[in-house]
Amino acid sequence: MEVILIRHTSVDVPPGVCYGQTDVPLKPTFEAEAAVTAENLKTYLPFDHVYTSPLTRCVRLAAYCGYPDAEREERIMEINFGDWEMKPFEQNEDPRLQEWYADYMNVAATGGESFTMQYRRVGQFLDELRKKPYARVAIFAHGGVLICAQLYVGILKAEEAFDALTPYGGIVRIHLDKE
Repeated sequence: MEVILIRHTSVDVPPGVCYGQTDVPLKPTFEAEAAVTAENLKTYLPFDHVYTSPLTRCVRLAAYCGYPDAEREERIMEINFGDWEMKPFEQNEDPRLQEWYADYMNVAATGGESFTMQYRRVGQFLDELRKKPYARVAIFAHGGVLICAQLYVGILKAEEAFDALTPYGGIVRIHLDKE
């Protein structure tokens, strides 16, 4: 199965602010960015099924690209930063932040999840997707989800994952073997 992963467009959040699962606004450049993504997506058409994170930054891009009825899937939401959501990292006084910096793969944000927890939920979704009768699927999601999917299929190694963050509006193609 061919899976086309599309990252949402630029968010209107100051740099350094931890936004994770917060439903944040998109930049005023949304339409111009979305038009480029929609054009790039034409290479992969048609899709047997389309999924989107329920966060509006993904739903809006899916709708712009012609999929207003894309299936909402909570397991492909961005990492949950819990108590850290919408706080600038440099102003976060939680003592656990340093533990997280040292081992973000395994240390959960206070009240949130670790990268490993996010990877497990995305992996569970992909495990189920492999059983579906689709040949080509589109998934509108987040940078962390695209990293998880690439780790899942072995395109990336954990130690290089965050150096491979897909740009806003970017597209990644992976293949899932059927069960």
